[in-house]
Amino acid sequence: MQAKAVLRDTPTSPRKMRLVAGLVRGKQVDQAKAILLNSTKAASRNVMMTLKSAVANYAQLNPDDRASEQELFIKEVFVDQGATMKRTLPAPMGRAYRIRKRSNHLTIVIDKVKNPVTK
Repeated sequence: MQAKAVLRDTPTSPRKMRLVAGLVRGKQVDQAKAILLNSTKAASRNVMMTLKSAVANYAQLNPDDRASEQELFIKEVFVDQGATMKRTLPAPMGRAYRIRKRSNHLTIVIDKVKNPVTK
């Protein structure tokens, strides 16, 4: 059974978050955590927090199933655009430049591996 975690209104542009989300898409949870711990991107902290929440949601939805992190994998991860705050910055000759402060919504869906590979 799947479990999902959503992080809404993160003050990061969706483009930056999608770079980090692409790193962990389709990976096992323990591999994804190792990748995120070694990533230098600031968005990796938010992805890590949401991934831990998805694992906790899976444990809560399936109390009988004691799945380890090697048995869970990231089935879906996607980033949607959130609200954009519009601000102005003074510019030369009495003009104003528009600054768009973007935000995003991160969704992670995890599931159990059907045929786990044993080492």
